[in-house]
Amino acid sequence: MKTIEWSSGRWTHEPVSTRTVPGGFMVEAVKGSDYWQKTLYGFQHDDGHALLAPWEEDRAMEVSFSTQGFSGLYDQAGIMLWHGPERWIKAGIEFNDGLPHVGAVVTDGYSDWSLSPVPEWAGKEITLRASRMKDAVIIRARAEGEGWRTIRVARLEPGSAWQAGPMVCAPTRPGLQVAFTRWVLTASDKDLHEDPPVPSGAE
Repeated sequence: MKTIEWSSGRWTHEPVSTRTVPGGFMVEAVKGSDYWQKTLYGFQHDDGHALLAPWEEDRAMEVSFSTQGFSGLYDQAGIMLWHGPERWIKAGIEFNDGLPHVGAVVTDGYSDWSLSPVPEWAGKEITLRASRMKDAVIIRARAEGEGWRTIRVARLEPGSAWQAGPMVCAPTRPGLQVAFTRWVLTASDKDLHEDPPVPSGAE
């Protein structure tokens, strides 16, 4: 397992502010920041905040963050998998209809959105994990004290170059601050139906 230094990543778009805090890295999102391409709404947003680092094909990446303070419509944080402005996948927690939801947006020219309510995850530390396997990526999520849930399997062709890292957006309000607590590269999944290990001390 390799911890990625916050300072080693490169932002797609600079947030309002960043600062190191005990146990993590605090990021404040710009009001109106988001990632979305065309589908349903017709608009295109590519001004969210993703802190990207190289993502080797034979490694999994995990990002952890606190959901304390999520309150505005579409407040969101998680992991971004990035090939370019029209090919990317974001997954994480998004505040929708008054509840936190775990979900993913897969984009290849157009975006789609899958989500499921997780009210019991409100205020907890959440970890997102992405692991490439054959021609796909397996995306899993877990709340502190719980096991992994598989939330999406999406196409990611072998040999293609991707970056990945923490993501935060605040589409509707100013002042969203998210504390990221962990960013690591680790061993890839062995099988879709075999959960990866829970990090030591993360129970």
